[in-house]
Amino acid sequence: QVGLSGLMHTLLSLSEMWYWIFLWALFSSLFVHGAAGVLMFVMLQRHRHGRVISVIAVSVGFLASVTGAMITSAAVAGIYRVAGKNMAPLEALVWGVGQTVLTLIISFSRILATL
Repeated sequence: QVGLSGLMHTLLSLSEMWYWIFLWALFSSLFVHGAAGVLMFVMLQRHRHGRVISVIAVSVGFLASVTGAMITSAAVAGIYRVAGKNMAPLEALVWGVGQTVLTLIISFSRILATL
């Protein structure tokens, strides 16, 4: 379904919940990594291997974040399913974008350096 009636649809199955959470995480991560890639291209344009470094760094970061999003989206959807709750599409948006925001916060903080 397309349009506003599609937004009012409740997500019932595990795969449907996982799909929509993952989709929002994918697009928000793509946006963040795209902005970082443009910044890297601009900042490293005079570097001898700047373009190659930028492509590799953005690709590895994006693949790592998408892999993590697959796992965490499945975990959230599984918890909803086990609890017997349905998910609204807006909840899927919050969970998906929230994963990207949390990844950014953890990446820019010094929490991982203390482990």
